Amino acid sequence: MNRLTRRAALALPLALPAVARAQDWKPGQPIRIVVPAAPGGTADASARLLAPFLQQHYGQNCVVENRSGAGGVIGTTEVVRAAPDGLTLLLGNIGPQAIGLSLYRSLPYGRDSLVPVCGTVRGPNVLVVHPSVPANTLPELVAHLKKNPGKLSFGSPGVGQSPHLTGVWFNQATGTEAIHVPFRGAGPAAMELVAGNIQYMWDNLTSGISQIQGGRVRALAVSSADRNPQLPDVPAARETMPELAKFDVNTWFGIFAPAGTPRPVVDSINAAMKAWHGTEAVQARWREMGGVSLYGTPEQYAAFVANEVEKWGEVIRKEGLQMDLG
Repeated sequence: MNRLTRRAALALPLALPAVARAQDWKPGQPIRIVVPAAPGGTADASARLLAPFLQQHYGQNCVVENRSGAGGVIGTTEVVRAAPDGLTLLLGNIGPQAIGLSLYRSLPYGRDSLVPVCGTVRGPNVLVVHPSVPANTLPELVAHLKKNPGKLSFGSPGVGQSPHLTGVWFNQATGTEAIHVPFRGAGPAAMELVAGNIQYMWDNLTSGISQIQGGRVRALAVSSADRNPQLPDVPAARETMPELAKFDVNTWFGIFAPAGTPRPVVDSINAAMKAWHGTEAVQARWREMGGVSLYGTPEQYAAFVANEVEKWGEVIRKEGLQMDLG
């Protein structure tokens, strides 16, 4: 399974005995998927794509509930405190499930408070600017920022989310200053960018591509090591300036359950999601959004998440970034 890490792939044999049990569990009550962000972003899109499939698969209602705030911590905490019965799931992401574990001084949960069930999608962030910004390339934006230190503002879907940390890393690497304006999700942030109330942001490509294609914002670079097929003319940030040679960020999303959720429950949901990932509708949606499927067994997904926790922990410690919650 080359979509995840090689380390994760080594865990595949461990999952095989559980496959036979995957169909043993079925929910006896409605399922809810908690999205720790506002409507309109990739997390929300993933959840609303998955919910009707699970509803049909299990014959139970499956509802999506948005619980935004504190960089995803509020929604995550709600799921952590829920009964571990498979009826409350989290559509988590790189922010509260990886970056936040090292970024915040105190959290109401730890890395073992959730069970990774299955990924949904991953993809780069994209640097987008309001049309009024006098920059058509990333180096031109850097020059503009240096001429106006601390005068421009950049948005994000919340403190501690991938677009926020991508923006922080970008400013540090290029020696620029800008005001960070956090919002309760990618959707509200994008709306403020289109309105011109913020000047730029690193948006998830999976949620921001429609604004780019509609000409409402201008894309200058993607955060991944390579260009994205959906935007072949937009360079990778590391192509554009020597200072960004090591710049490589991909954001990701996936389903988590409260710690203590029985393995047959995890296996059943993972098996359902494997079928979901295989549908043409989901594959087409990921292509349309500029993302890549993040399917993996529970072991593969857990290893992937653990690797992300370690990677961002090292970045945050190296930069001395620490924040208080709230």
